Amino acid sequence: MKTVAENIALGAAAGDKTEAVETPFERFRASFFASKVASVALVVLCSLIFVAVFAGFISPTNPYDLAQVSVLDSKLPPGAKSFEGTAFWLGTDGAGRDLLSAMIYGLRISLGVGVMSGIVAMIIGAAFGLIAAYFGGRTENIIMRIVDIQLSFPAILVALILLAILGKGVDKIIIALIIVQWAYYARTVRGSALVERNKEYIEAATCLAIGHRRILFRHLLPNCMPPLIVVGTLQTASAISLEATLSFLGVGLPVSEPSLGLLIANGFDYMLSGKYWISFFPGVALLITIVSINLVGDQLRDVLNPRLER
Repeated sequence: MKTVAENIALGAAAGDKTEAVETPFERFRASFFASKVASVALVVLCSLIFVAVFAGFISPTNPYDLAQVSVLDSKLPPGAKSFEGTAFWLGTDGAGRDLLSAMIYGLRISLGVGVMSGIVAMIIGAAFGLIAAYFGGRTENIIMRIVDIQLSFPAILVALILLAILGKGVDKIIIALIIVQWAYYARTVRGSALVERNKEYIEAATCLAIGHRRILFRHLLPNCMPPLIVVGTLQTASAISLEATLSFLGVGLPVSEPSLGLLIANGFDYMLSGKYWISFFPGVALLITIVSINLVGDQLRDVLNPRLER
């Protein structure tokens, strides 16, 4: 027979082998970083955001300072040096600006436009989606008919019409992208909120005479956040791509505030003459930005929706 001391020792050993309870954040982190592709994409995206935020410190030169730009240095190939001995690692554009510096500043504008328009469009779309799902009836019909009408038109067509009215500028293109995007968020939130609307906790809150605003933003909205985060990530990439397209067409940003799309457009006329780098390197930077955001959003969709887990 085992002594009391042996039983205590065995119990302590069994307790040591008990696994620690995993928190939701730890489960989310483990699920997200289970994909090596998504992990690399997140690192790349964070690096791009860091470069964009600290563009003034990281950029070798200020490409929009006329004192640092010389027309004599225009269209220099990658690795060439200026007459003053300054090396241009990615070459220069048609105006003699350091292409690497122009890309860093352009990345800041592209990411800023995409993130700002996405955040505002998310707030507006989520509010209308919650109202439509919660109140239903005529309110829902009016909101969703407006959403359906807007989504029936191509996004780029709506943006072109808006910019033709508003004109060029960072603020103008942000407004246009907000109007283009809010309907996607409204439809997503409305679909998620309809599922939550008929659950017991919402009915209990209604029976307790809790205010509509508290039910909407304290109970419904938190349960609609997972799909909203996924759509927000993917729509940010879509907004950056749409802004680049509009700037390439010459209706987006002015020359004084170039994004990656406008940098691509500036070098397009030189492609046939062999000066590929003016458009090629900004195009690669734009591609890496959009792909990394899409990969992160795709992984978030799988992690936040257990039914899509591979």
